[in-house]
Amino acid sequence: MIEARWLFDIAPNQIGVVVHPQSIVHSLVEYRDGSVVSVMALPDMTIPIGFALSYPDVLDLDYLPRLDLAATASLTFEDPDPVRFPCLGLAYRALQAGGAMPAVLNAANEVAVERFLARDIGFQDIPRIIAAAMATHRGGACDSIPDLLACDARAREHAAGFETRREAAHA
Repeated sequence: MIEARWLFDIAPNQIGVVVHPQSIVHSLVEYRDGSVVSVMALPDMTIPIGFALSYPDVLDLDYLPRLDLAATASLTFEDPDPVRFPCLGLAYRALQAGGAMPAVLNAANEVAVERFLARDIGFQDIPRIIAAAMATHRGGACDSIPDLLACDARAREHAAGFETRREAAHA
C-alpha cells in the first residue's frame, strides 16, 4: 500500500486493499471508467520487483514458469479483517502521518519479522513492536538521507530492544 502511494503518486484514501489468498494478482488499477487492469503472475515477487526496477523496460525472465489460469481455476478476493491484519491499519497511520513514519514502520517491521523468524518473538508480537516504534517516533519532516537513516536506525534499535510478554515470561 505504501509502495502504491509513491509509485502512482496517489493519496492514501485512493488506495484499496483486498486479501487474495492465491497470491496471483499483484496489482489492480481501476480507471475512471470503472474498468480494472490487473498484473498477474505466479506467487513469486521476481516479476513485480523486476518490473519496478527496470521500468519502463521489461526484463527477460523467460526462465520463470508461466501462469496457467486454467490450472489456477479460481481467484478470490475479500476485504481485510482489521483484527487479522493489524499491520494494515499501521500502514494507513504511517501514510497519514507522512514524513519518515513509513520508513519507521518499515524498519521496525524488518526487525520484528527477523526476530519472529529467529523464534525470538511470536507472530502476534510483530504489530505490537511496529506500533511501539511508531509511537516513539518524534515525527516531523524528513528532509535528507541522513535524517531518514537516523529515523530508520532509531526504529530498528527500538524494535530490537522491545521486550514482549513471551520474553518476559522466559526471564
